[in-house]
Amino acid sequence: MKTLKEVIYEADKNKVAIGHFNISNIEGLWGIFRAAKDLNLPVIIGVSEGERDFIGVQQVRALVSSIQKEFDYPIWLSADHTPSFDRAKEVIDAGFDLIVFDRSELSLEENIAETKKCVEYARRINLEILVEGELGYIGKSSEILDEIPAGAAIGDEAITKALEAARLVKETGVDLFSPAVGNLHGMLKQAPNPRLNIARIKEIREAAGVPLVLHGGSGITDEDFISAIKAGVAVIHINTELRLAYRDALREALQNYPEEIAPYKILKGAVGAMKAITEKRLKLFSRLS
Repeated sequence: MKTLKEVIYEADKNKVAIGHFNISNIEGLWGIFRAAKDLNLPVIIGVSEGERDFIGVQQVRALVSSIQKEFDYPIWLSADHTPSFDRAKEVIDAGFDLIVFDRSELSLEENIAETKKCVEYARRINLEILVEGELGYIGKSSEILDEIPAGAAIGDEAITKALEAARLVKETGVDLFSPAVGNLHGMLKQAPNPRLNIARIKEIREAAGVPLVLHGGSGITDEDFISAIKAGVAVIHINTELRLAYRDALREALQNYPEEIAPYKILKGAVGAMKAITEKRLKLFSRLS
């Protein structure tokens, strides 16, 4: 089986993207995996700090590893948005495949210093662990938003600059880079999410020299997804869409079957709803009809 780094760099070369989908429970894991397996596409399972605290760091590692081994399948585990070295060390030691080290709220100099420390530790533990650096604040919550989060990098002057991205990558040695290019965590309730700055994505990819990761994928138009992939995005994160599908399917099940008490029956629709979202996104990212 190819390594995660090989798969991402191959996607970057072929101008497609690997889907990164977050989970909070085993229902999400099965929905995402079954969608990927049906399409025969690699997939990354993401867990934020809150999500992995809920599931358990060692427990989610064991779940994903068991699927990878049982099905001999290219499925990997990512520690999404990890904003401290102690929590980074925890997931590196646990054997995660990718760590998203997020110090984007710091100054560039502080971000570089802390990210470099994370990369150096990861390299000492396991050379196959990938580290992703971030530059540019895009909000924190994967939820339905009333407005754009305060301080989010929106607009040409606020989004990530190519030269700063190149400096962070060069001085830290990260394998992947995540910019702020108009993307947001979450989905706006009353309006479409902002459009992406495709020209800036291309500039950053050329300057940084590593594949780019697009966070905050929920709420982005299909047109912008395709353009972003062509410009240099090789991994795309989806979370809010999955949470919304889970909630709506669960609500429908509870309303339609108020006497049902078996969790596996109540949650069956939620697994299917998350599977449908994952299939839709994977097909788009991989240009499958």
